[in-house]
Amino acid sequence: MKTWFITGASRGFGTLFVKEALERGDNVVATARNARAIVDKFGDHPRLLAANLDVTDEAQARAAVEQAVKRFGRIDVVVNNAGFGVLGAIEETSAADVEAVYRTNVFGLLAVTRAVLPQLRRQRAGHVINISSIGGYRSAAGFGVYASTKFAVEGISEALADEVMPLGIHVTIVEPGYFRTDFLDGGSLTTTPSTIPDYADTPVGAVRRIAADLNHQQPGDPARLAKALLQVVDAEQPPLRMPFGSDTVAAIEQKNAFVAGELAQWRALAVSTDFPTSP
Repeated sequence: MKTWFITGASRGFGTLFVKEALERGDNVVATARNARAIVDKFGDHPRLLAANLDVTDEAQARAAVEQAVKRFGRIDVVVNNAGFGVLGAIEETSAADVEAVYRTNVFGLLAVTRAVLPQLRRQRAGHVINISSIGGYRSAAGFGVYASTKFAVEGISEALADEVMPLGIHVTIVEPGYFRTDFLDGGSLTTTPSTIPDYADTPVGAVRRIAADLNHQQPGDPARLAKALLQVVDAEQPPLRMPFGSDTVAAIEQKNAFVAGELAQWRALAVSTDFPTSP
């Protein structure tokens, strides 16, 4: 039996992670800004602790971890799932919008991670799962600011994996593509209130139109992802990166091919900047 600590558990992937963990007999600490929403979904379950947690509040994060350990004695799997997106051109995205998405997606993830790591270190065991996105591996027009938060998550996670591996703790970055969740709804995706006409006929305008048409028509099945995550959690040597969705796999392959080709084209100039080697 494992004990999970899941943020953003009141909807979307978070709710599905809670469901899968409970159904297989694990303990779950499910957190959200309004924990009542979790209780309404799952009822008074003996292996479920619903806790209020605004991930941007470090004191609240520490309190939620203390509640978890007091109730279940340990934490085995941490899922940093809380987050939201912002859709708009870089120029259209206000400073307030940028700060808000970073506060949750990056600083909130860091706050929860810092709160839970002392317990994982004491155990000399645990698995931190940070929910990124295909946007954390390849950015795209219209999602530049959102993708930058997920790039930050991936950079943090890579370093964290090296830091905690000697302590028996694993780190996995989960990279979903387009899945049929409520991510494209107004509650999970902020659209910049002001638009610049010049961007209407650029990829930014196209993305705005595609996002509206794609909502609840995405190719990925969230329930299948939630079940697949169990295999990652149970792996003796879990992956650092775990992409989910055929669209994600295709995007990674495309970017890897582009980077390799560009590097080959410019390699001679790249290495020419070293000091000359002695004969």
